Amino acid sequence: MEPIKILMPIISSFWWIIPFLIIVAIFKTSWFKGKIGEYIVKILLQIFLAKDKYNLIHNVTLLTEDGTTQIDHIVVSQYGVFVIETKI
Repeated sequence: MEPIKILMPIISSFWWIIPFLIIVAIFKTSWFKGKIGEYIVKILLQIFLAKDKYNLIHNVTLLTEDGTTQIDHIVVSQYGVFVIETKI
């Protein structure tokens, strides 16, 4: 019997393992964790800060002598300017 004929029932039963492993690998990357962390902070700021007292600015890129830098969140209010860098 050919080896491929023996393996086909096994492969057809467990085809979902490869996409599952790819998704798990993406979820474990620091890039994905960073994006999720930034999104969570953005949502929490929008929910808990009064829109009439706080102005939110997200994902600001500034030019520097070395190139550019990115600020995740800036909160401007009558109480001051708050710069938030999200790290997870």
